[in-house]
Amino acid sequence: MFKFYLVLLDKTSRTTNILYLELLLRIVHQIIKYMKIAYISSYPPRECGIATFNHNLLRAIGHDKVAVSDDSFVVAMNDAEGLDEYEYPKEVKYIIRQENQKDYIRAADYINTSLADACILEHEFGIYGGESGVYILPLIARLKKPLITIFHTILKDPNYMQLTIIREIAKHSSRIVVMSHRAVGFLTSIYGIPFSKIQLIEHGVPDLEAKIENPVKQSLAFKNKKVLFTFGLISRNKGLETVIQALPAIVAQHPDVMYVILGTTHPGVVKNSGEEYRDSLKRLAKKLNVEANLTFINKFVSEEELFDYLTAADIYITPYLNEAQITSGTLSYAVGSGAAVVSTPYWHAQELLADDRGRLFDFRDSAGLSLIVNDLLADKAKLSLLKSNAYEYGLHLRWPSTGQVFIDVLEEAVSKYLSEMEKAGKQIIEPDMMPAFSLAHVQRLTDDTGIVQHAKYGIPNLKEGYCVDDNSRALILAILAYQQNKSKGALELLPIYLSFIQYMQCEDGNFRNFLSFKREYLDEVGSEDSFGRTVWALGYLISNPPNNSYREFAKDLFLKSAGHFKNLTHLRGIANTIIGLAKYMEAHPYDEYIREQMDFLVAPLKASYKVHKTSEWHWFEEKMTYDNGILPLALFSYYEVSKDQESLDIGLESMEFLSQKTLADGYLNPVGNDGWLFKEGPEMALYDQQAIETMAMVLMYFKAYEITQNLLYIKEMYLCYQWFLGENSLHLPLYDHETKGCGDGLQPHGVNRNQGAESTLAYWISHLMVLQALESEYEYIQSGDLLSLQKEINNPSI
Repeated sequence: MFKFYLVLLDKTSRTTNILYLELLLRIVHQIIKYMKIAYISSYPPRECGIATFNHNLLRAIGHDKVAVSDDSFVVAMNDAEGLDEYEYPKEVKYIIRQENQKDYIRAADYINTSLADACILEHEFGIYGGESGVYILPLIARLKKPLITIFHTILKDPNYMQLTIIREIAKHSSRIVVMSHRAVGFLTSIYGIPFSKIQLIEHGVPDLEAKIENPVKQSLAFKNKKVLFTFGLISRNKGLETVIQALPAIVAQHPDVMYVILGTTHPGVVKNSGEEYRDSLKRLAKKLNVEANLTFINKFVSEEELFDYLTAADIYITPYLNEAQITSGTLSYAVGSGAAVVSTPYWHAQELLADDRGRLFDFRDSAGLSLIVNDLLADKAKLSLLKSNAYEYGLHLRWPSTGQVFIDVLEEAVSKYLSEMEKAGKQIIEPDMMPAFSLAHVQRLTDDTGIVQHAKYGIPNLKEGYCVDDNSRALILAILAYQQNKSKGALELLPIYLSFIQYMQCEDGNFRNFLSFKREYLDEVGSEDSFGRTVWALGYLISNPPNNSYREFAKDLFLKSAGHFKNLTHLRGIANTIIGLAKYMEAHPYDEYIREQMDFLVAPLKASYKVHKTSEWHWFEEKMTYDNGILPLALFSYYEVSKDQESLDIGLESMEFLSQKTLADGYLNPVGNDGWLFKEGPEMALYDQQAIETMAMVLMYFKAYEITQNLLYIKEMYLCYQWFLGENSLHLPLYDHETKGCGDGLQPHGVNRNQGAESTLAYWISHLMVLQALESEYEYIQSGDLLSLQKEINNPSI
């Protein structure tokens, strides 16, 4: 037993003491080699192949008492709402109910506060809640431990959600483990996961030897029989009818053949259709006059019993119906027991049965199966050779050997994780994590009229037409893109959006909002929000023109609209307009008329804040709704022009309140539009979360940084931007790397896959603002004290 004492060398330096503590823990970790592992998986007594695998893995890893602690534990996945559904063994310390989202968050907290050194996640889409098991993502994203993920299923043709989930799990994993070479190829070519992150470890098998006196051989189904054998949970995709259809031809040559099917019907099948499939197999056997050659053993057996069955059988058969089986535990067990295996050529079987370790027949080919079986039963030498080859190969699959490989992977992951922790925090914005800038989807949505409002998935929905809101945002994006990288594509798009705005301006200077695809006006006058956003875009162009022609054109439209400024009554319309006027003032700082309009507009914004503010509620209205960051942003914009301290104070105070409500969990959780957040009411609506809300937060924090030079605001800006890339409540990215568009919102069970103009423009505007912030961060670092910078970023309270 070791005793360690931490001496606080400097009581005034919290940072120094933390560094010494981390160093000490690393020293202790090197002295005391054993690791404590947290396993996330289904677990016995639940009847599930993943549960059995995880139980075996825990025992195999725990077998090394030098490397792994006996205090490793399991977080068990329940397929029922009740916590007492199963009588779990003592190693199960926490239970997650599959469809209870809060359980996943609590489980992450439990693991993080435990002494676990690393986590192992068994992944199969069906054992986790939400669409395609999406509920597991918030758990792993919150983990503060190195994560090893074992993928039991890798789909060749995943849908968008399945593809996204696998990529997100891989992103958060220190190592990915798969059990076949084909799985490695799928992960690299289809899912884009780096080869260096993937480890191939074949499926483990029991470390058992055949008994001299096998009790199964004396059972009624086996005694004096030539036994064909299949085991596992029964469901239609197992193809058992193919074997029964082959039986007449087999029985004709070998009347003493018995086909034994061991296993219970899959719980999901029982729930939906009872024993319909099992009964249909019995009817088929009767129809073919082979019912006497078929035996069902309807139970879930222990591994020791299963091994007895496998070694008692003459031939083991897996007749799956298609190739899409990347891993089969039952096949691995059969090979590991030294069985003679005959199988359809699904992916795992092609690999595991190569080099004469088994025989293959085509899918649903009962005639081909009967020929192979009859040949093997008639030639004992061939049968013995298959069994011998399988047995020899199975020796290296046994759990003690497999467990040692996992221990090596775990030790590497822990070491790498500690090393990366040392390097963390040196830069707020990580440009390598950001997608490359692309106007592809914006260009796809844009025609010679303007940018189309909506898209069905990534395809423009022309039926919905256009709006001035989106074309105004598109104009801002085009300007930003041209400023950032002199984008020729952006410069070509800019006059389209500017022309659209001109087309939508009424004779009195106001703006319509909606236009049909046939270029027919759909309203007489737009909303105050759309008016304000258009003024903002025009002001932005006036202050950042690529040429004088565009500036003069925009200025004409801007001044023509000025008569409507004082008629605005809605706060967001006012706020958007103030931002546009502030941009105009950058180019025309001595324009007293526009300054007067700004003074007039900011008054109701400040007044509304004072009316609604209480000690517990620092906001402008009785509720937080949409585009919330625009309100503090407007006050910051006004402050830059006026230096009005009251506006700055209100802006900072309201921004801090907004941050408390939406950034408290360490990632952005914007107010959902399905209920909002009321001053006196229920909890904040979590969904639907909208991209424009995130864009407003990004712009707000960057402006706060520009005014205060507080680097913490860049950190919070980047945190908000990461919402688009998956740092959100579901840990699903809204940005689509294939289309270069952005999903239309975050909903309770996933991403809204439509990619309209509003969300895509919100993403790319946020993206370009982050790149601007990256330049500002670099300049700050070059001119400042790096140590002070790190304290400000990582420990702002010190």
